[in-house]
Amino acid sequence: MIVDVFAPSGASPSSVAITFEVLATANRVLRGQGREAAFAVRAFGEAADAARAFVGGLEPAPGGPAGLVIVPGLALASEAAVAEGLARPDLAAAREVLAAAAARGAEIAASCSGVFLLAQAGLLDGRRATTSWWLAPAFRRMFPRVVLDTDPLVVRDGAFTTAGAAMAQLDLMLALVGRHAGTETAARCTRFLVVDERRSQLPYMAISLLAASDAHVAQAEGWARSRLREGLRVEELAAAVGLTPRTFARRVVRATGRSPVRFVQQLRIEQALELLATTRLSFEAVAHQVGYAEPSTLRRLLRAEGVRSPRRPQARG
Repeated sequence: MIVDVFAPSGASPSSVAITFEVLATANRVLRGQGREAAFAVRAFGEAADAARAFVGGLEPAPGGPAGLVIVPGLALASEAAVAEGLARPDLAAAREVLAAAAARGAEIAASCSGVFLLAQAGLLDGRRATTSWWLAPAFRRMFPRVVLDTDPLVVRDGAFTTAGAAMAQLDLMLALVGRHAGTETAARCTRFLVVDERRSQLPYMAISLLAASDAHVAQAEGWARSRLREGLRVEELAAAVGLTPRTFARRVVRATGRSPVRFVQQLRIEQALELLATTRLSFEAVAHQVGYAEPSTLRRLLRAEGVRSPRRPQARG
């Protein structure tokens, strides 16, 4: 398969390097099994030559259209940086390349702020996608027609695959390798690259940063954090910040991508993980402290979200 990698000026160096490294590793694994390499990789964009020189050892790439186009993280880490970056002439030209690739049936993948480029090209309208969790409020404001879900690390919808923060480029690339070179090849790549299995962005989210994009939601967050032991109801949260339940729910979803119920659930999970990491409280005591009468409820939530409880050092005596 011919793969085109977009490497614009200012792209995330780690994201670009990971892209090439995973594809090269997959080819080495396949050749080691006496099979042909699966990926012939090309690069385009202002930093393409530098990327090729840095990585080295790429498979010779033939001419012709690519079957897969990859947009690594663009190192645009804030809403202001995204807005400014998307107006650049080179990114405008890249949107045309992506739209043409999609029109001829190519698969397109992106991570982090690179997902904004796909959305601006109109390729994600009506589709599920993900991006870096802290950019989610800006993404929802800019692209309301995209069904954004920031919990998963990788989301696939048809020919389009998106991933979370810049280092989620690794998860994106392993997903692509698994799809095009087989799950066993992807598994071998994870062992060669010493990669732990990750399924969700949730363990890395700071809900307070998302809530801060709306003053009322931020106020509700502070009010709820001091009352996690209690059986909080949406009506109580809304009343505490002077909003109707419907208006409050709408603003919570817009700011955090979560319903009010899941918003409170996230607060409880964050607090539980902090207590498990910093205190000697038992799991049962932690569950009760964050509002769960049954510790099994907290365990089930952590498992469902792919969250591992922090390991605490054993007491010495």
